[in-house]
Amino acid sequence: MNFIFFSPHFPQNSTEFCFYLKEAGVNVLGIGDAEFNSLNDRLKHSLTEYYKVSNMEDYNQILRAVGFYTHKYGKIDRFESLNEYWLELEARIRTDFNIYGTKNDFIYNLKLKSKMKAFFEKSGVKTVRCFKPSTKKEALNFIKKVGYPVVVKPDQGSGASMTYKIEDESAFDIFFDNKPADTEFIIEEFVDGIILTYDGLIDRNGKIIFENSHLFEQSIMEVVNTDDNLYYICLPDIDKRVRDAGHNILKAFEVREKFFHIELFERKSDGEIVALEVNMRPPGAWMTDAINFSHDINIYQEWAKMITQNEVKIVSSAQYFTGYASRKDRKKYRNSHEQILNSFSDRILYYNNIEHVFSRAMGNFAYQFRTNTYKEVKEIIEYIQAE
Repeated sequence: MNFIFFSPHFPQNSTEFCFYLKEAGVNVLGIGDAEFNSLNDRLKHSLTEYYKVSNMEDYNQILRAVGFYTHKYGKIDRFESLNEYWLELEARIRTDFNIYGTKNDFIYNLKLKSKMKAFFEKSGVKTVRCFKPSTKKEALNFIKKVGYPVVVKPDQGSGASMTYKIEDESAFDIFFDNKPADTEFIIEEFVDGIILTYDGLIDRNGKIIFENSHLFEQSIMEVVNTDDNLYYICLPDIDKRVRDAGHNILKAFEVREKFFHIELFERKSDGEIVALEVNMRPPGAWMTDAINFSHDINIYQEWAKMITQNEVKIVSSAQYFTGYASRKDRKKYRNSHEQILNSFSDRILYYNNIEHVFSRAMGNFAYQFRTNTYKEVKEIIEYIQAE
């Protein structure tokens, strides 16, 4: 199998996906803008060949790189980055070279939040009411229906970037008069709730071969807009309502051979599950590692098996709560790094700096830890983030 991995050097965990593809006998062909000598040794080992481009946004350069690999190695079987940012480029390359996977005719259903709504309705899962206005008058008419507060966000994007909660018409006037002219926004009704994700792997036949759920008790939008700490918890069990909603959404989108990450609200007022958005990629922010720790598996290896073997049986112990707690450089914390390690040395699995591009949402420094109970994981989060 010839697998082109686009941007294998970023984000960091791309190395693991490449490594286990190589272990499964795949020709892993890299395309990126980093110098080969700057790649880590594990990634260098994983790549059969690496093609450096000067600008990853220049489609002609990528076209030439894929053409070079096709001439040298034969038909390209897959072209992936596992990164939200490159979904359109992936689809375009797959279309131009007739490579298996999502192509130009479907990609915007997975990229544009406004287009996801029809698939949520098809799935039967209740969804956040949203509208993509052409004019300010249209926007205000929609807001009149749903009432303030509302959420405004780019139709295309991830990570709560340029996402705002608008409390009243005065705040909306300020937003509308100052929004970037080159960015299309949607307006959503505000849902007061926690986020429960449905993550996993679905094979070429549409069979879900692994499933998992994360809990976000904070609003990532608020974390980004207030430059606050973030935490989340990888759960050992999946709420039946989340599983049922996830199954129905995947069926509506007719997803095949994907790592998926679906975000759902549990509404505080009535406990109803409400669909927010789908992401056909691995979850970010160390969540793939959290899956490994909670389930005692190697999800990178299982993903590679799915790509190469299609039908895979994953045995999961699913017994741990794995927490993530970040800290911001601008804040002063009650407990030092040394105190955290001394207090929870047997439960802390990993800690490190966060890549700058992700730091507004994910923090400047973060800890990952594993416990047997929800109560204990919350205690560690509170200790790490106490100010």
